[in-house]
Amino acid sequence: MKNIILIGPMAAGKTTIGKHLAQMLDRPFYDSDDEIESKAGINISWIFDVEGEAGFRLREEKMIAQLCEKHPIILSTGGGAIKSGKNRLLIQENGIVVYLATSVEKQLQRTKNDTKRPLLQNAASKKELLESLALERNPLYESTAHIIIQTDNHKPKNVALLIIEAIEEKFKVDPVRV
Repeated sequence: MKNIILIGPMAAGKTTIGKHLAQMLDRPFYDSDDEIESKAGINISWIFDVEGEAGFRLREEKMIAQLCEKHPIILSTGGGAIKSGKNRLLIQENGIVVYLATSVEKQLQRTKNDTKRPLLQNAASKKELLESLALERNPLYESTAHIIIQTDNHKPKNVALLIIEAIEEKFKVDPVRV
């Protein structure tokens, strides 16, 4: 049975949608960022402050490799996980990759009161940062994904249902058996 792996930018709804999907398909849910924090015993902001983004990305690669060994799970990855070629290969080989696409405007709405995302904390302009990240990362999300779902105008539970329908349509299988 294959994993279902959610990728996409911050605030696309990966964690919330992943939890709905896990419940609907009766699978364990993992968030790679939460697992990194749990294993390290510290939060991601601290890792970024002390080890920098490069240090965090190394931890992220190791965690995604560990999580990809579990089957069948629903895995939500961090927005920047896609930057690593190793991660892209791992997730493609170990599951059905679903890109949860969202607009910069929706990201701004969803993160306006957020204090936990290290990349946003030091940004002079959140909008410019998110636009820059979208230019860099959206092509990587698109080229890695087996399925792309737009999340902007849907409630998380409805997106989970759209994912199940897309898997059924694309792979001609019941997602419970995938």
